[in-house]
Amino acid sequence: MEHLTLPKLSFLQFYAFEATLALTFFFCITDPSSAARLEPQAKGSDTDFVKTSCKVTMYPDICYQSLSAYASTIQTNPRELANTALSVSLNSAQSTSTLVLKLSKEHGLTRGEAAAIADCVETMSDSVDELQRSMAEMKDLKGPEFQMKMSNIQTWVSAALTNEDTCMDGIEAKAVNGKMKDSIRSSIARVAHLTSNALAFINRLSY
Repeated sequence: MEHLTLPKLSFLQFYAFEATLALTFFFCITDPSSAARLEPQAKGSDTDFVKTSCKVTMYPDICYQSLSAYASTIQTNPRELANTALSVSLNSAQSTSTLVLKLSKEHGLTRGEAAAIADCVETMSDSVDELQRSMAEMKDLKGPEFQMKMSNIQTWVSAALTNEDTCMDGIEAKAVNGKMKDSIRSSIARVAHLTSNALAFINRLSY
């Protein structure tokens, strides 16, 4: 039997060869076109389920825009859809709560502005708390206490939505300056729409 004789490599050639292999491996794992992404890619059927489900909400456009990225996680599971929508709503509420708290510390606020924003800080904090409690309850919906837990979640998410509306009403009613008012209003509107959508999906789980 003939043996294949490999050419001998000098130290520098061997080093260059090893470096080439390392670079090739590096680009393979960092180039999205040559390796699978860590994040799951949404399938057409999954995004179709999200789009169809969003049609039952009051705000279908923001519903699809906020949830389509998670379609591979949601797949066609109504409970996962509700859980994801609730999580997205919570993230938005937390961001809005942080924004309002930051604005409450602005210098030069009138007494009316300070009062309205302080009320918003409190109501948004309550909203975040209620959504967090709902998320915790969503983790275990099995067993004979299903209906009671669903009722708790519906109550808390509804309360969170009410708090968000209360913040919006206070900002609208009091003389908050235009730029600050627009910033708070747009953030509150978004989180309120997301919360409304999440509640719609949660309500469907109780059928």
